[in-house]
Amino acid sequence: MRHSQRGQVDPFIVMDVMEAARKAEDAGRHIIHMEVGQPSTPAPEGARRALAAALDQPLGYTVALGLPELRRGIAGLYRRWYGIELNPDRVVVTPGSSGAFILAFAALFDAGDRVALGEPGYPSYRQILRAMSLQPVGIPTRAEDRYQPRPQDLPLDARGLILASPGNPSGTVLRREELAALTARAAELGMNVISDEIYHGLDYGAGFHSALEVTDEVFVINSFSKYFSMTGWRVGWMVVPEAMIRTVERIAQNMFICPPHASQVAALAALDCVEEADANLAVYAENRHLMLERLPGIGFDRIAPPEGAFYIYADVSELTDNSLNFAAEILEKAGVAVTPGLDFDPVRGARTLRFSYARSTADIAEGLDRLAGFMDDYRAAR
Repeated sequence: MRHSQRGQVDPFIVMDVMEAARKAEDAGRHIIHMEVGQPSTPAPEGARRALAAALDQPLGYTVALGLPELRRGIAGLYRRWYGIELNPDRVVVTPGSSGAFILAFAALFDAGDRVALGEPGYPSYRQILRAMSLQPVGIPTRAEDRYQPRPQDLPLDARGLILASPGNPSGTVLRREELAALTARAAELGMNVISDEIYHGLDYGAGFHSALEVTDEVFVINSFSKYFSMTGWRVGWMVVPEAMIRTVERIAQNMFICPPHASQVAALAALDCVEEADANLAVYAENRHLMLERLPGIGFDRIAPPEGAFYIYADVSELTDNSLNFAAEILEKAGVAVTPGLDFDPVRGARTLRFSYARSTADIAEGLDRLAGFMDDYRAAR
């Protein structure tokens, strides 16, 4: 059987690391998971209770853009977080943020269009673009710019721009004035902008701003996966300009019919579970403190400032030029799963690693102890 060219995307390396860790666990080993950006906590209790109460009712198709009450609830979140009065009609509920990216790319771009994105960046941007016959254009970012693109770096011939704040893998945040400058430059160049804001709410003092604060001509993507601790529920959302609502609706009707009804019921209740979500954030804050306190002494001292999300992105070029092998060695010898930077930067990622601190504080502390022992042995062997 003949393969399509657009189907020949790169693997999502962190998922391969997860599989290697699973095999090690099946063999009886205890693995500390610092590879995947997944909270260790369950969905909020209120969300789980709401779904349990709904299970005796039919959970069938909803309208394509999502339950109206959920769309209104998400609009209320923008009022609460950003002071933005958002028309709920502009909110599109999606099967995870991944579904939102597919809808956004289909609505905004034609086959062959070039779409710019900062590197390092979330790897699935590139792979979804390629699978849709679009051409990702990497913008090499710099540590001194917190691994975020600058307006002067935007390519002149791209049709689109993907921004991410807080970024993955860096955890760095775009300030309001930076969002304004980037979106203004993109408008000058005729570029459609997509702003990935999936880690909003996970803030350690730097604050966070939505691109909607500076322009309405943007597709903003978010999800219940991170702040609301609902990764496996696969429910995200997108805010689109009013002129694009019907276009997105038609695509959503045909591609997905609707987001999962059960997940939407839980998501609606989760919006009110702020106390529980903030308690999880306090755990991440403690984990972040531990990481920043101990990683430099262990040997990982060249890191991006982790202003949001739950990641540490480390330059390990003094230790290795093959992050894939280095991560595999850490897993094998220390029982700690970390992500090679090649997932996020195909050019420079062979010299970087990403550490996630989304697990329990006890796990993070043990993982750091194991990393310290590994690095002592690693240095002794060099």
